[in-house]
Amino acid sequence: HEFVSAVFAGLQEYVEAVSFQYFIKTRSLISVEEINKQLIFIAEDREETTNMTSNSHDKQPHTWSLKVTPVDYLLGVADLTGELMRLCISSVGNGDIDTPFELSQFLRQIYDGFTFIGNTGPYEVSKKLYTLKQSLAKVENACYTLKVRGSEIPKHMLADVFSTKTELIEQEEGLP
Repeated sequence: HEFVSAVFAGLQEYVEAVSFQYFIKTRSLISVEEINKQLIFIAEDREETTNMTSNSHDKQPHTWSLKVTPVDYLLGVADLTGELMRLCISSVGNGDIDTPFELSQFLRQIYDGFTFIGNTGPYEVSKKLYTLKQSLAKVENACYTLKVRGSEIPKHMLADVFSTKTELIEQEEGLP
């Protein structure tokens, strides 16, 4: 706990990566408990080689663990939504028109969960909520375009339509 401020950003990135991998495999969100189970390490105590009388049965296993706090978990999940938004846009570019609708529902559930926290959580959570909302809006916009104009636009041109729309939205919002 003493050095948590030095590693919290890395833990959030870890949560984002593990959550993304888990989503790809299961199409669901990994729990903080499951992530913490993955961060338990068992190492055998290594005896000095000068002590020749000890045998391999004398080695004691040591358990090392790293705990992801609920706040780090939430912030990592918020970062996950950006990756899911990029997955949505790349899916459209690949001609996959089912994934955006699935991602839209999933992101909506995450957003709804974050709105329950609202401003009662840590300051960082409310900051990430804004970015999460932007990612959700981009995915919903992609779904809207697919539903309304999808039959009009050839599949090989869908990626161009979404990349142009994303650039326009980012310019309006002042994003780099």
